[in-house]
Amino acid sequence: MACEVPVRARELAARLAALFVADSQLAARLNDAQHRLLGANDRLWSALQRADVLGLACGEARRFAPGKGAIAERMVDAPGGDGPDEAAMLGVLERVHMTIGGAFIDYQGACEERRRLAVDVGELSEQLIVVLCAAGWSEDAARSADVHALAMAAAR
Repeated sequence: MACEVPVRARELAARLAALFVADSQLAARLNDAQHRLLGANDRLWSALQRADVLGLACGEARRFAPGKGAIAERMVDAPGGDGPDEAAMLGVLERVHMTIGGAFIDYQGACEERRRLAVDVGELSEQLIVVLCAAGWSEDAARSADVHALAMAAAR
């Protein structure tokens, strides 16, 4: 940094650095929600492939194929030999449904927060460029400045 770093530029850079940390946290939340969505979807698909859930939903009395998934495990006879344990199976399906719904809501919320954060970053970045250019920085140097270094820069 060959030119002076005005106090206002350090303040703006510190705010931008904090927004970058927040963005990193939002990216982690998005990643977590995506993993939950994919995991729940995989559990659902695996169970549906292993069991004749459509036959159960249509009320047909059939034996279900054995499987290892949480839903397929409920496809064995209920206690007492009365056929599939429909209540247990539906409970598992409900939990998968709730996982998918919750993860989707979390994902959408984090996306919206990230969109708003991007607007704030753009506005603060523009202000920082203006302040640095007014202090004698070239526009290219102002645009490529390290906000973390600027936030720590001592006033000269």
